[in-house]
Formats: sequence, structure tokens, C-alpha cells
Amino acid sequence: MTLRKLIWHCVVLLGLVLGCRATARAQRNITYDEILHAAQHPQDWLTYGGNYSSWRYSELKQVDTSNVDQLKMRWVYQLSHQGIFESTPLVEGGIMYVTEPPTTVTALDVRTGRPVWQWTAPEPRHLLTIGLFPTNRGVAVLGDSVYVATIDSHLACLDAKTGALKWFTEVGDNSKGIAITGAPLALDGKIIIGMGGGEAGVRGYLSAYDAKTGKRLWRFYTVPVPGEPGVNTWEGDSWKYGGATTWNTGSYDPETNTVFWGTGNPAPDWNGDARKGDNLYSCTLVALNADTGKMRWYFQFSPHETHDWDSAEPPILFDAKINGQMRHLVVLANRNAFYYVLDRGTGKFVAGQAFAKQTWAKGLDANGRPIELPNNQPTKKGNLIYPSITGAVNWTSPSYSPLTGYVYVNTREQGAIYYKGNPTMEPANPADTGGGGGQKVFGGDQMYSAVRALEGTTGDRKWQFKMVGDSWTGTLTTAGNLVFCADAEGNFFALNAATGKPLWHVQLGNSVRANPITYEVDGKQYVEAAAGNSVFTFSLP
Repeated sequence: MTLRKLIWHCVVLLGLVLGCRATARAQRNITYDEILHAAQHPQDWLTYGGNYSSWRYSELKQVDTSNVDQLKMRWVYQLSHQGIFESTPLVEGGIMYVTEPPTTVTALDVRTGRPVWQWTAPEPRHLLTIGLFPTNRGVAVLGDSVYVATIDSHLACLDAKTGALKWFTEVGDNSKGIAITGAPLALDGKIIIGMGGGEAGVRGYLSAYDAKTGKRLWRFYTVPVPGEPGVNTWEGDSWKYGGATTWNTGSYDPETNTVFWGTGNPAPDWNGDARKGDNLYSCTLVALNADTGKMRWYFQFSPHETHDWDSAEPPILFDAKINGQMRHLVVLANRNAFYYVLDRGTGKFVAGQAFAKQTWAKGLDANGRPIELPNNQPTKKGNLIYPSITGAVNWTSPSYSPLTGYVYVNTREQGAIYYKGNPTMEPANPADTGGGGGQKVFGGDQMYSAVRALEGTTGDRKWQFKMVGDSWTGTLTTAGNLVFCADAEGNFFALNAATGKPLWHVQLGNSVRANPITYEVDGKQYVEAAAGNSVFTFSLP
């Protein structure tokens, strides 16, 4: 028996032992139909984006603009595993599932914060996380199971009641630099999971697995090989280590059975000399058939990208009238500082504009392709460009409110001096991350974050709430006409969704790096936020 198999069997046994200690509770099997109609179950938070359209919007309205200033802290859970905590919890059946860094799933009683069970993934002796923090952003739930991806690129299925391990399958080879920090997406009978490691020179892909068995159903590679469409957009054999990873969580349209997923930047990061061309399908939104993984359409935001501006931000799906005609749309606030509105059925560009300061493009043409300005590339001596490497928005999720029609984006205003790296890179070499090069960010008063409300169909700014310094928190909107967000100084706050007026805030004592959620239990609405290595919940008196 190999050492890894021995560890695996020990983990199964530990899960069973902890499961026997779990307290009995009322829990139903979460069906695909319940996730599909999440708005009818606002007491729970059943998927990473709140619903398949990634609205991060809740129909709960017990807490609203008239009483949010009365929110009081109810309980705090201190993590048992320290690290960078970026988990978006899921809530169902009176249990909250959080992931602790790097890969521990903890089930908490939503009334008290008391742990019910805990499962920790085995970690290899030589973990390779090039360009990634060793963290985890959440789980998926389906049936009587909880699904989590491990930092060393495995997918685990756990019993929702006990934490016992049901199956464990490899998604990628960590020794080659493939690692996973994102949350899975549970569909009808299948689990979709992306992967990271673009800075290690891997070739990106998105995979689907059978929810009951862990058998791989399909895999879509984001970088084509010879004989496939798009390979001519890569010079020579640069496609072999092209990056374009799928490290964040996507969205799903059940009407057309289409998965929408954003891809990362091409590799190497800061020098495209050896990969001339558009480098498809990097920095792209891909629309895939959920049953087969076949691509239906794609839209590339930043052709031949050289600033590490991933396009892995969560896409938001909604329907709205444009020029009097109802349109099925997918929108994305991009790390490159542009906001895009696309037709959900075809991928055709509908509208777009910059939503933050940028100095690399004159604008977007009629097809949504950037009209690039001269001297916008990294140089050996350094070149000042906006936005910085962290982008105008990063992995943190925006939200959408059907009440206002606004998309709420935690926007970063920051520039950086970009330095050119090597034209090629050695795969899986920590000393040559992304081909070398990099950037020096501008700090101080020149840098700030702001919650911006953008008109969903145009990107027009309706209002902004400026924060002091940095922020790594997604937004949450509710039927109480509220927007919740937080900053790196530990301020968790609520705004009027229509006007941006600040209504409430609390100091949590540490940086908030996770997306907040809301849920209801025993007729009371709770709001959750995580700061440092603690999970906090709030409710009305």
C-alpha cells in the first residue's frame, strides 16, 4: 500500500469516527431542483453564488434599510486551522459548511456556531502552489453530500451528516503545479470544478465529475492543441504551457443547459514575445454544454494579455430590456477595468465601458475588442499602467439586485509599474513564477477601493461608496434593499442599495477576505462575515 493510499484510508476512518460523534439534526437531501429554485428557499444559501446566475442576492428582508443599524453579533467561530480565510459558507438544514485553509471542511450549527463535524484533506509532503495562496473558497452541496476541492488538486465527496469520506479523485497532478482554491459547482448529477496553476506553466482545463461515483464525465481544455480551432493564436509550441486556468467558480443557465466560466491569463505573465497572437482561450468567457463540455461560444476580453489580468471573475446572468427588447444577458466586471454586457445565447457584445481607471486601452470597438494604446506593455525598466496586477476587481464576487437592476462591484483604484519578464518559462519552477517579471504597486492616497453600483445593461455608474485603503470582500445584496461589504481594515458595513448611503457598520478587528452571506433560522435572519480567522454572525435583537 502506498503512503498516499494509507493516508486516504486513515482519512476515511477519521471521518467515520467524527461522524459518529455528530449530533442528530433535521436535514433533507438537497435536490438539483431546490438549487435551481434557490429564490424559493431563501432561508438557505445553497451554492457559491447564491443561485446559478451568481446574483449573490437574497429574498430575505427581515433586515432592511429601517432596522439594519440594530444588527448585533450573535456568535463567533474561531477557525481550528489558521491561514488566509476566503470561504463563502453554504447553509442548509440548520448547518453551515465552511472551508478552513488550506483544505478543511467544518460543519457548524447555524444557531450557535458549535462544530458538528470536521474533515481535513491529506496534504502531500511537497505541496506546489506557485502563484496561489494555500486557501479554499468553499464547497458545493447536492443530495446528501458535500463536495470540496483540495489544494493539491483532488475532489472529495463527504457525507453531509457525518463528514465521512465517500470518494476522492485526482483532478490534476500537483507536482506539475496544478492546485485548486475555488469552490465546485453542483448541477444535476454532476460536479464542475476548475483548477489553478497558470504561473506554473500548466495548460488550463475545466472538468465535470459524476456526483455519485466521482467518475470524470468530460474535460474542456482552455488552450487548444494542433488540429483544434484557435491553436494558430499561439506562436510555435507556446500552447503547451499556455495557462488560461479556471480557478474561480462559474455560473449556469438551466434553460439552455450552459455553463459559463471565466479563464485566466496566458503564460508567461509579463512577456508575450514567445507567444505572439491572441492566445485563445485565455482571458475569455467560455460557454459550454453542461452535458458534454463542448464549447458553444467564447468571448475574449484581453487578447494577448501581459499584465496578469485574469478574466476569472464570476459572470452574472439576468434578463433585461434593451431598446425595448427583452434580452438574455451575461455580464462581467473584468479585472482589466472594463465592464462587459454580452448576449447569453451567442456571446455577441452588447455594451461595455471602463468602470475604473485604466491606461492601456482607448476603449472597446463595436465587437467589444479593446482598442489598445501604444506603450501599454511591461518593460525592463518598468512602465506605469492602470489597473495594477490585482485588477479593478479580483476573485471577490460582485452581486446583482433585481430591485434596482444594478450590479454592485467592489472596485480597486490602483496603478502599478510593470516589469517585463522572460519570454519563456520553465514549468513547475517556483524560482521562475510566471516567467519572472512583475510589478510594483502604487499605495497611499493614490490607491483606494469602492463599492460601485453599475447599471446592469450599460455599466453606467449610479453611485459609489469609497473605502479607506484596500478591500478583498465581495458584495451581498438583499430584498431589504441592502448591500453588504467590508474592507481590509476590518469594517463590515451595510449600504442602501438604491443610493449607496451608509446605514450600519461594525469593526471586526481583522481583514475581511471572504464573500458575506445571509440565511434564516427559527424565523430570524442572520448575516455572516469572516474576518481574520473567525466567522461572525449578526441578527436583529
